[in-house]
Amino acid sequence: QVQLVESGGGLVQAGGSLRLSCAASGRTFSNYAMGWFRQVPGKEREFVAGISWSSSWSSSRYYADSVKGRFTISRDSDKITVYLQMNSLKPEDTAVYYCAARSGRVSHTTFEYDYWGQGTQVTVSS
Repeated sequence: QVQLVESGGGLVQAGGSLRLSCAASGRTFSNYAMGWFRQVPGKEREFVAGISWSSSWSSSRYYADSVKGRFTISRDSDKITVYLQMNSLKPEDTAVYYCAARSGRVSHTTFEYDYWGQGTQVTVSS
């Protein structure tokens, strides 16, 4: 049974930092792309960052324009833990953050992901 478990969310002041983790288990993820998405009430879930890994593609990283230069996605060499380092946080970054996995390359589209975590709340106060 595949599981993605996020952790690291919390309350932080604007300008602060948080590091989210996503622990994956239940299968081999070596050729899977991992993504971070976020959602606020009343809005659609949106892509934040993604990272691919494949022996053919190497490791590629993608970011939403709203987080470029502030967030960094990475994954352990064992490819089963993914991180999202969030710096210079803004109140508009407040959301529930979800980890997701899909076979193949990174996608910005939620329905193309096969597995999802339960989410972790990030709240940025002004």
